[in-house]
Amino acid sequence: MRAVLYETFAQAPKLATVPDPTPEAHGVVLKVEATGVCRSDWHGWMGHDPDITLPHVPGHELAGTVLATGKDVRRWKEGDRVTVPFVGGCGACPECHAGHQQVCEHQFQPGFTHWGSFAEYVGIHQADLNLVALPETMTFATAASLGCRFATSFRGVIDQGRASAGEWVAVHGCGGVGLSAVMIAEAVGAQVVAIDIAEDKLALAKDLGAVATVNAAAIPDVAGAVIEITGGGAHLSIDALGHPTTCFNSIQNLRRRGRHVQIGLMLADHATPEIPMAKVIGWELEIFGSHGMQAHRYGAMLDIVRTGKLKPDRLVGREISLEQSIEALTGMDRFEGVGATVVTRF
Repeated sequence: MRAVLYETFAQAPKLATVPDPTPEAHGVVLKVEATGVCRSDWHGWMGHDPDITLPHVPGHELAGTVLATGKDVRRWKEGDRVTVPFVGGCGACPECHAGHQQVCEHQFQPGFTHWGSFAEYVGIHQADLNLVALPETMTFATAASLGCRFATSFRGVIDQGRASAGEWVAVHGCGGVGLSAVMIAEAVGAQVVAIDIAEDKLALAKDLGAVATVNAAAIPDVAGAVIEITGGGAHLSIDALGHPTTCFNSIQNLRRRGRHVQIGLMLADHATPEIPMAKVIGWELEIFGSHGMQAHRYGAMLDIVRTGKLKPDRLVGREISLEQSIEALTGMDRFEGVGATVVTRF
């Protein structure tokens, strides 16, 4: 099969012909119909993820059709249209038994723990536990944005952040995760303040439901601006980027007993950000991590999509070829695109 392969971290990947995957007894092989280009893939390529073994094929935001099934797979058959969370569960550990596959003790992640979806085909483990059926009306390009950005935001805003109608929600960073968070928070009746350094991304955030925006490149005191807009601070604040500055601002702009959710990855030099801990203690703030979403929670998200209140298709930006994904991946740190870049031509 054709795949994007890198043999050295932070060095340009190449388009290569590599062996086709075969399904494990509990797994499937998918024909990849679409795969997103995500900042998490960039972190992996840079060498920030210890689970990656070289040579490596990246890609974890994927949608496709079942091509082959292992002998123990019962729920899926050839031709089924599916997607998969970017964190898969083993099905045997205590966390999986409790329904928390997103923090499975033996989790797997396509594009990190094994070869991913920047390829014509990809193998998925424990298919009966981890695959998600796609609505027939949803395009593969839209579905590819669900597994990481949209589903991760759904869990961060709804399950971890407990956003509710009438609350103020601040979203720091308006990439794919942040724009998803804006849309999801607005759908449950929250008032959203979107923060970014790019006016085109802020304009899209406003179009998706944000009632106010803050350009962090033009306003030196971002937290102060949010506090002023919200009349005392956000009830819930999301760091959708993953940077010491956005993490600090997200906590700093909370009102008393507010909630901060860290969705953006904090790796390498950003792994130990400064936190206003005196405020966390004195104001009884809550700090949560959010790491993907379990396959069994996709139904709740897809139900809202079916009502039309959530429109993840609006977050799809450029559709590119597998060959073009190399430049898109290596340039992720420039934050140039608006919406999700998705590979749809293999």
